[in-house]
Amino acid sequence: MELNFPQDEPIFPIRTAAELLNISVHTLRMYEREGLIIPYQKETRHRLYSKVDIERIETIRRSIKVDKMSIAGIKRVYSLIPCWKFRDCTIEIRKDCQAYNGNSKPCWSYRHEEGACSTNDCRKCEVYNDYGNCKSVKDLLKEIISD
Repeated sequence: MELNFPQDEPIFPIRTAAELLNISVHTLRMYEREGLIIPYQKETRHRLYSKVDIERIETIRRSIKVDKMSIAGIKRVYSLIPCWKFRDCTIEIRKDCQAYNGNSKPCWSYRHEEGACSTNDCRKCEVYNDYGNCKSVKDLLKEIISD
């Protein structure tokens, strides 16, 4: 029997996700605390993960294990994503934006109380979803530089 469901549908409880990834629940929670992932949370605060989330975490694991990147290094790579270009933030908004002015963590790690992201669900944002690995970030930067 083959189960078909959307790639981005959160269906795996945290324990199942950890088992699929061969890591501990504690590690998944640490990745969340560090701002590397944004799991879906039910009203009961139980975390659920999608196939896309599993792939993102596999990328993070590969970066740590194979590429020998630290969590801080991964966060810095994510911080390079020019989210303000996708969200059409004005220069005025950027002046006070922590994501624009910071360089140590991804935009989805900040509280966005004003501007284009104030009503944004970061889990559904293209910045979070489309740039989950170093290659996609590098390709984006190449595209920006060549413009």
